[in-house]
Amino acid sequence: MILYIHGFNSSPQSIKAQQTLAFFQQKFPEINVIIPQIPCYPQPAINLLEDIIVKNQKVIKGVIGSSLGGYLASYFVEKYSVKSVIVNPAVRPYELLGDIQGVQTNPYTKEQFELTAAHMEVLKSIDTPSLTRHDNYWLLQQEGDEVLDFTQAVTKYAGCKQTVEPGGEHRFVGFERFLPGIAEFFQLAQTIK
Repeated sequence: MILYIHGFNSSPQSIKAQQTLAFFQQKFPEINVIIPQIPCYPQPAINLLEDIIVKNQKVIKGVIGSSLGGYLASYFVEKYSVKSVIVNPAVRPYELLGDIQGVQTNPYTKEQFELTAAHMEVLKSIDTPSLTRHDNYWLLQQEGDEVLDFTQAVTKYAGCKQTVEPGGEHRFVGFERFLPGIAEFFQLAQTIK
């Protein structure tokens, strides 16, 4: 099983999520790819993802986390020692989202919700400032990310496998190029079709 965690105000219908699903369905049809709609609020999101990981601990091959999903994935790497590919991750989302507290609308689901300081505290409570499982991470980062400061991720994931590209943008241009490498990182390449 592979778990894909989308970013803030995103959905399973995002381009990277759909590229991931299509690739693994074609090349590894025996691998179940789970791409849940992540709840808008942090604690329900953490609970949902933890439930998926715990229930699938014996079969999980890896986690792909994009933006806020990368932040959440890092928490689970440290807690459960899963392998993860972190794509243009949020490093301190409680600061970034703290600047936009208030009513939000998810552009995919049209769900409205309100971010508060209490939600930022929940995010801060699962921060992983010191990584201990360096071999379990692969950072995919584009320097042209217009939403997040790419140097924060490069610094945080120092000592981990990193691919840092000039240019690009927050959605990570050309993500699909890395899917065969992601399968290999998750130790699936020996069965590629």
